[in-house]
Amino acid sequence: MKKKHLITSALTYVNGFPHLGHLAGAMLNADIYARFLRAKGEDVLFVGGTDVHGTKMEVGAEQEGLSIKDYIQKYHDLHTKLYEGFNLSFDAYGNTDSEANKELTYRIFEGLDQNGYISSKTTKRPFCADDNQFLADSQVGGTCPYCGYEKAKGDQCENCTKLLDPEELKNPYSTISGSHNIIFKETQNLFINLDKMQAQIATWVESKKGIWTDIAYTTAKKWLKEGLQPRGITRDLKNGFAVPKPGYEDKVFYCWFDAPIGYIGITKEWADKDPQNRRWEDWWLNPDEVWHTEFIGKDNIPFHSIIFPGMLFGSKENWTQVSFLKATSWLTFADGKFSKSEHRGVFLDEALEEFPADYWRYWIPANSPESDDSSFSFDSFQAVINKDLNDVLGNFVNRVLKMTQNNFGLEVPELGSITENEKELYTTLDKLVAEYTEKMNDIELRKAVALLREIWTVGNNYIAKTEPWKVAKTNKAYAGTILNTALNLIYLFATLTTPIMPTVAQKMADIFGKQIQPWPTGPIQQVLTSIQNGAKFVPTEPLFRKITDEERDALKVKHKEVE
Repeated sequence: MKKKHLITSALTYVNGFPHLGHLAGAMLNADIYARFLRAKGEDVLFVGGTDVHGTKMEVGAEQEGLSIKDYIQKYHDLHTKLYEGFNLSFDAYGNTDSEANKELTYRIFEGLDQNGYISSKTTKRPFCADDNQFLADSQVGGTCPYCGYEKAKGDQCENCTKLLDPEELKNPYSTISGSHNIIFKETQNLFINLDKMQAQIATWVESKKGIWTDIAYTTAKKWLKEGLQPRGITRDLKNGFAVPKPGYEDKVFYCWFDAPIGYIGITKEWADKDPQNRRWEDWWLNPDEVWHTEFIGKDNIPFHSIIFPGMLFGSKENWTQVSFLKATSWLTFADGKFSKSEHRGVFLDEALEEFPADYWRYWIPANSPESDDSSFSFDSFQAVINKDLNDVLGNFVNRVLKMTQNNFGLEVPELGSITENEKELYTTLDKLVAEYTEKMNDIELRKAVALLREIWTVGNNYIAKTEPWKVAKTNKAYAGTILNTALNLIYLFATLTTPIMPTVAQKMADIFGKQIQPWPTGPIQQVLTSIQNGAKFVPTEPLFRKITDEERDALKVKHKEVE
């Protein structure tokens, strides 16, 4: 059993505002898993950050009249603030432009070069005569030659996930200006020879069968079946790390070379400043002790299942490779794609202005695109918040607190003799909590949230069956037992809810003036004695509010769900 859990979340491009799709694809799932493991007492390092190299940032800086450095800092700070607003509990958070990442990028490159995995090749690169500049792969649009998708990019088709070269696109154009005046100029760049690692990578990927998500494993196998090819790692751009090789000083590393190394660089930067003097090597050069879980969207699978592992293998150091690749499909918006350019969808700054973070943190995993794409709509959002959160969890907490206060004041009544009602409750919850824990361990979050809702429902059913408001009139002692049990259920719900809705969970614990307790491992009957007889409690405001139809309709218009 490995002793450390390393969790990495796909790094987001620093240009513009992130949207719900970014949360759903990687970051929120990673945070929920990290919080769950910490609640179990595991040793966790959760790493995330921003990807700041490449032409997207060059173009963004030019459009805003900023230096690239200032542009990167502006949006990195903005992303950081938004992720803090969503309570993403990164242990190490940074960006890919640090000195630590530069040092590690050079280290891995030099290892690859010394071991014969780097070659030079003269290729034709896209140059837009109207823009008067070489274009990055992602700045060339066109029709995919494999599936016919008309909005493919020069690095990858988002529709079929095939990695591309710009020359392969039909009807290429510049995504900067829309110009079709594209020519391909000869230029010399460096390549990583993935073909030389085919056998090693294939054996390693095969060992992940039944461990990685199906979409991650099958995509990697598809790539291997088609045969690995050398992949360019340098570009004729400005924004990036200069290449430390004679004759290539005017090139920079392609952002997809140094971006995944950024996980290691961000960890090193964190360790270099850590007051406890923890070592980055204990996480990244310690594969026998570390279980590494990567959270990514399906478009990133080739890079994280083939290219990045190949980079680490080729350097011939004993790097920690990914143990579990948690790849998800896409969260779409009203059956279409989120769009930064059209500002279509729900962006994180607006989301936080409209509803508390926990509303979003609950809806997203409840509808997680784990196997297939799922779509966000305000109809669905309203229904889930109103039914699951307000009517099930919020209603249970409010009713229990009011009934207890009305019949026993602000003290927890005594737990007296239990009946078959309580025994049935314990048996049901023992089973459900075990199943919920299993799904959280397996990172099947959609199923986990469904089980969490079922656990809340069991609490409501217990109150509806025992009817303490009636029992208090004839058997106050047993009414006390019911409400003691129900108050302890609130505290249990706080623990089980905390990975998904940490703020709401702490509000439930605050009712009793307590912190969240560790993840339950013993019999539920024992867990439901954590809040003791006579303990004081403080009533709380309703945990949630309902979303009105008028509010829902206004949000549809604002976010362009309806035209």
